[in-house]
Amino acid sequence: MFLMEAKRIAVVILGSFLVAISLNFFLINANVYASGFSGAAQLLSSVFKDFFSFNISTGILLLILNIPVLLIGWFKIGKGFTIYSILSVAFSTLFLELLPVTSLSEDIILNAVAGGVIGGIGVGISLKRGASTGGMDIVAMILSRLQDKPIGIYFLLLNAIIIFVAGILYEPEHALYTMLTLYVTTVVIDAIHTRHEKVTVLIVTGKAEELQQEIHKKMIRGITIIPVKGAYSKEDKNLLYLVITRYELYDLERIIKDIDPHAFTNIIQTAGIFGFFRKEGETVNDIQQTK
Repeated sequence: MFLMEAKRIAVVILGSFLVAISLNFFLINANVYASGFSGAAQLLSSVFKDFFSFNISTGILLLILNIPVLLIGWFKIGKGFTIYSILSVAFSTLFLELLPVTSLSEDIILNAVAGGVIGGIGVGISLKRGASTGGMDIVAMILSRLQDKPIGIYFLLLNAIIIFVAGILYEPEHALYTMLTLYVTTVVIDAIHTRHEKVTVLIVTGKAEELQQEIHKKMIRGITIIPVKGAYSKEDKNLLYLVITRYELYDLERIIKDIDPHAFTNIIQTAGIFGFFRKEGETVNDIQQTK
């Protein structure tokens, strides 16, 4: 348990570092804007500097923008998710303040693509571990839980305002490069995170009842329990059969390791499903009313 949490924290810190790298080394000096609240903070920092002669760093603005959203995430998503998001925002701010703002290339297209890829990896690996980089990650997560669709779609929609404002206040060309960065970031996030994809999980265990109860505490998913017998050991056990989203896989792995670390688990890519599959945000009462 401790090792899993330590890995999760390490991934969140790495994600924060990659987001800071994408901004300070590629996007800021190129006047190309990042995805989410990072891009919003970057744009606000440019506006304050260019139009009001007031210098405030992207890192500090990122922290300020995230405070109200993190409070919403605490109540709407969960304390565990938000705690890691707070950790991510804190480290992102720290890295943005510590790392120098410099240019590794003068090619604006290279900066736009490289910044988008690195930033997308930072966000994607955090989301895959059940955390986020805060800001629009939390907003998109809330929206994505209402409908079972790729989370990157919401990033693209929510980032439209950044493109629009950048195009009006600065050269339209920079808005076009920003679109490129946001598109690359969206593709990378969905490639890593893929929370809309389904997997079939087969668990052979001698603690079926305990596992079933703990799984239903964390997620509302149908579970089929089938009696099985080991061909070699001749022991009577049970097979738990369930379909979940990839986003839920992290929590399921943790449950299995806590309840029955000796369980045999087979995870199969699911091409498609027919019939009812609960979308996040639907309650048991909602399900019963549709039947």
